[in-house]
Amino acid sequence: MLLKDKVAVITGAGSGFGKITSKLFAKEGAKIVAVDYNEESAKETVEEIKKDGGEAISVKADVSKDSDVKNFIAEAVNEFGKIDILFNNAGVFKPGNVEEVSFDDFKTSFGVNVDSIFLACKYAMKYLKESKGVIVNTASAGGIIGFPQAVAYGASKGAVISLTQALAVDYAKDGIRVNAICPGTSKTGMTKEALEDKDMCNAYLSPIPMARFGTVEDIAKAALFLASDQSSYITGHALPVDGGWTMS
Repeated sequence: MLLKDKVAVITGAGSGFGKITSKLFAKEGAKIVAVDYNEESAKETVEEIKKDGGEAISVKADVSKDSDVKNFIAEAVNEFGKIDILFNNAGVFKPGNVEEVSFDDFKTSFGVNVDSIFLACKYAMKYLKESKGVIVNTASAGGIIGFPQAVAYGASKGAVISLTQALAVDYAKDGIRVNAICPGTSKTGMTKEALEDKDMCNAYLSPIPMARFGTVEDIAKAALFLASDQSSYITGHALPVDGGWTMS
């Protein structure tokens, strides 16, 4: 098992990348703290993990709120005594160009996609120092290159990559690795609305050399690689998982 006896805190664990990654990490031996704004979804993830013989708890949280983040970090330590892996995966996608996206939606994008990572790292860092742990952040291929109708999302995910690199430089001396995953367009609940538009769907698919959208399993396997000792000499990296999109 790649994550035997590790404790992993995973945000956005109730659906999409977060749910599949939670189950994969548990299968590899990790104890899971499943964090999600949707309490019932987080509980469902935990139930599925326990059904397969794993250990997990759920915590309801708005990851953009200081007090909620402080609480789920404390809950993780109270339940399992440590934190080895922090997977900052919660995210929101507000489609549109700069004329179409409201300022409130722009701020929400940064709150959920960026502030959440800052806060989780802030409150988890002392525990990660003790365990010489790992941080994995979900960024996006859209944080590396521009893509249509995603001004708020792309800007926030670019910030995630910069934050990841800054954390990696600051905490390498403490034995903490920090990396980001940069998914290309993947079929999840978050992108469902955008991909239902035929023109937008074609716009996202056409630049991908592998000519398919990503799956949640593609992202989960990349997260497992970065969270495990298989990537023990990798830090500060933004790993595209995008079917070749960013190189094209």
